Formats: sequence, structure tokens, C-alpha cells
Amino acid sequence: MLKKFLIALVFIIMNCAHVSAEKILFIPHDDRPISYQQPVEVVSQLGYKIISPPDEILTKPDELWNWLNENAPAANAAVISSDALLYGGLIPSRSHQISIDELKARVGNFKTLRENNPSLQLYVFGSLMRTPQAGTPGDREEPDYYGEHGANIFQLTRLLDKQETSTLSNKEKATLKALEQSIPDEVLDDWFARRLKNLSVTKDLLNLANDDIINCFIIGRDDNAPLSQTHRENAILTKHIDELGIPKTKAQSHAGIDEYAMLLLTRAVVDLKDEFPPLVYVQFNRGTGKSTIPAYSDEQIADSINDEIFIAGGLPTTDPKRADFVLFVNTDREGETFHTHNSFPPQALTKRQQKYLARNAEKFSSLVSEAVKKNLPVGVADITFANGSDNFLMKKLRDKDLLFKLQAYGGWNTATNTTGFALGTGILAKKMSRKSIDRLLAYRYLDEWAYQANVRTMIAEKLSTRPDGLQIYLNLGEHEAAVVKRENELIHAFAKKNLPQIKKFRLSNPWHRMFECRIDF
Repeated sequence: MLKKFLIALVFIIMNCAHVSAEKILFIPHDDRPISYQQPVEVVSQLGYKIISPPDEILTKPDELWNWLNENAPAANAAVISSDALLYGGLIPSRSHQISIDELKARVGNFKTLRENNPSLQLYVFGSLMRTPQAGTPGDREEPDYYGEHGANIFQLTRLLDKQETSTLSNKEKATLKALEQSIPDEVLDDWFARRLKNLSVTKDLLNLANDDIINCFIIGRDDNAPLSQTHRENAILTKHIDELGIPKTKAQSHAGIDEYAMLLLTRAVVDLKDEFPPLVYVQFNRGTGKSTIPAYSDEQIADSINDEIFIAGGLPTTDPKRADFVLFVNTDREGETFHTHNSFPPQALTKRQQKYLARNAEKFSSLVSEAVKKNLPVGVADITFANGSDNFLMKKLRDKDLLFKLQAYGGWNTATNTTGFALGTGILAKKMSRKSIDRLLAYRYLDEWAYQANVRTMIAEKLSTRPDGLQIYLNLGEHEAAVVKRENELIHAFAKKNLPQIKKFRLSNPWHRMFECRIDF
């Protein structure tokens, strides 16, 4: 009888826990694994119920608003992409033809959402349009004309930015005039008009944050440079933020974009727990370290990470012993970002560079090892290379048996993408089981180390010998089955040698290109 009573009691408790599980609505800015699947996987380890819209409406703003309004009353918090709700996603924000009146009306929907859901914690992230330094023909992430005129557009805006912040030489003035004449008027009109609309509605969203309609609004500066159109527009937005007097915990313009889902989901969890903010200690590698301005950014990495700590709901600390999470940042001694894994064909490292990077990795891995021995909650943000891990470091961590003694790891895409994802995961890891932490590390190692730094690089090198190699790399098309088969062969061989703990998994390319992959266990 007692046994039956206990079984019934356990069932009731489990059922109540399920019913009362806190719900977070999540609308990503696209369906890439790092934007969607992977941050959800992290937060789900803590037992939160993450509710997202059906995949088929992710690019349809009006349907997304209907879904959001229907689901908001039952949710505790919402982490949502304004790019999705205004334009249909991050990439559509760069090439849409939506009128300013329609965009303003969609911004107004946030007021209605708040009126109908006064207790909903609302975290919103959006983007300033990026300014890539060059265009690639066939790249679907920019308007078609950017493939031909992108490099000139970037140089034009670089000089316009410099003209406003300092002075141009006579040679630069002549170059600016020549660039203005070389780019068709209709191209510049289209490109700048869209940016003006983006800037206008972004200021409107900042006003909503100031009016407490949005709890926190983060603006991303993706694919940025110290002198560029994105940098110019950011100066306008930061001035607006300063004039409004909004604190960093409520609104920021930040160098990055793809890490915001992870950071704001972390913020939602931290706020829902209503505990003292987690403390984060940051340790940089020797040399330039915190002063590094990484590729695709316009600010020092220490400033970016400090902002990310506030976005995630944490506080920085100068005492590693007090920290809930200790983030070690693998920077190059001279502040360089290496592009070996992020070019076509892949760049080759010289023997001198290899020796230099090996020494760098040995020093850094020793720092990590010492911290792990002290039982500090350590994570690694690996930003020496763009779009992939530092092979020299990863082999040191492997040989020192540190890979699965970390709390979090990041080594993908831009530096701030890496630091943000590692930071969010590391803060939440404190509440996770070791099994959950190891599962999340396995994702990162397979994606960033095995795939990005090795498998993708090897296949890109082979493709570079073909006249159609770049086109295949950007759009797998009819070659997808053969490429994915080869990718799986290579990544399983890599895992067998370097990550024998990871057994059954499969790799795919959900965006039908080689830039990113998806790992399924």
C-alpha cells in the first residue's frame, strides 16, 4: 500500500513540475543551427520549456505576430528577433522592399503586445545592416548587385566615415569621387534607402526600451569594421542611447549578432530565477589580449565581452575565486585574426606561424590547466582563428585531458559570436549536470574543431582545384549528397582519433552550403 502511495506521489510531483515548467517564447532571426537549434538545446538542459513558431512561418512577419500574440499569455518570457518580426529574418532585412509605413506599423505591434501581456519579460534583438568588405557573386545574403559593387561600396562608406570623424587626404578625396562615379546611382539609392529605414525603426525600438515596453533591446553590428557604413550608423544610435540615458542592462549596440539568442535566453533564465546576478571573471591570453580588435569588429574584445556579460544578466568580477564562471579567451599575442579556415581556397600557415601558434597554445593551455586544477568553473572562447578552432590549442587541451573538464567552449564564426555563446553557456552550466555539460561540449567540438577547422577546410581545398569549386562551396546543389557523404566520413575519422568519447552522430548542411553544419546525435 505504501509503495503504491509513493508511486502516486512521485507521479503527482512530476506532473506538477511539468505543468509549472517556466515557458520562454523564442523567435530566432533564422533557422541556422547556431541561431536556433543550439541555443535551445542549451537552455533545455535546465528544464525550461522553449516554445518556437513552426519553421514554415519564420520568414513571414504577419504570421509570426499572430503566433506571438496567441502564445504570449501563457509564457513567462519572450526572446524574439525584431528582424524576423519586421522583415522576415536577418537576411531579408538586407534586401527587403518593405515600405517605411508598414515597418512602423509592425513596430507598433510591440506596444499592443505589452498592453495585453504586462508581466511578460520581453527581450528583443535586432541588427544594423552589415557592410561586408567585398561581395561574392551568387552570395544570397546580400542584394544581387553587391557581388559586383560590394568592394567599392565598402570603400566608399569607409571614406565617408573617415571624412566625418577626421580628414581625408587629397588622394582619398579623389578616390571618394571616383568611387561615387563608378557605382550606379540606382545601386546606391537602393542600398542607402534600405539602411535609412532600418535605422529609423531601430531608433523606434530604442524608444520602446526607454518606455519599458521592451525589457531589453540589443542591436547587433554584424560584419563590421572600424570605418564603414555600419560604424557610421552606430554613432547615430549610440548618441540616441546616450540622449535617452538608457543603461547597458536595458539597451546596447554591440559588435556581433548571432550570439544574441544565446545571451538573451541566458538573461531570461537569470531574471526568472530572480537570484543575485552571476559573476564572471575574464582571463585573456598573453600579449595584446584584451586590446585585440578582432576581424569583423570595430572595438576591443574586452569591451565586447564586458557588454556581453551585462546582456546575459551577469556582472564582471576581478576575483576568479568568487566567479560563477571563468572565461579564458584565446587571443593571438599580436592581436591578429587568422583566416586559415575561412577563405577559399584555405590559406596556408608558414612554418614560422605554426611554431608561433604552437607556443601560444602551450602558454594558454597551461593557464587553463592551472585554473581547472583549482576547481574553477572554466570555459574557453577560442578566437585566434575566424570561423573555427585553433588546432594547436585543441590538441594541447586534448593531450592534457582538459576537453571534458571545461564548463563551456566556443570557437566558431566571429570573435563576439564565439565569446557570447561560450559566455551564455558557461553561466548556465552552473545549474547543469556533468552529463548535460559534456553533451553541449560535444556539439561545440564536432562543429567548431572537427568541422570548421578541419573537415570543411580539407574539402574546400579540394574544391578549389575545380573551376566550379567556389559555386559548390556556396551552394551545394546537385553535389550535396556526395559532399555530405564525404563530410561524414572525414568527421567520423576525426572524432575517432581526437574525440573517442563521442560515438553516434550525423552531420548535415541544412542551408545547403558548406559555411555551417548541423550535428545530430
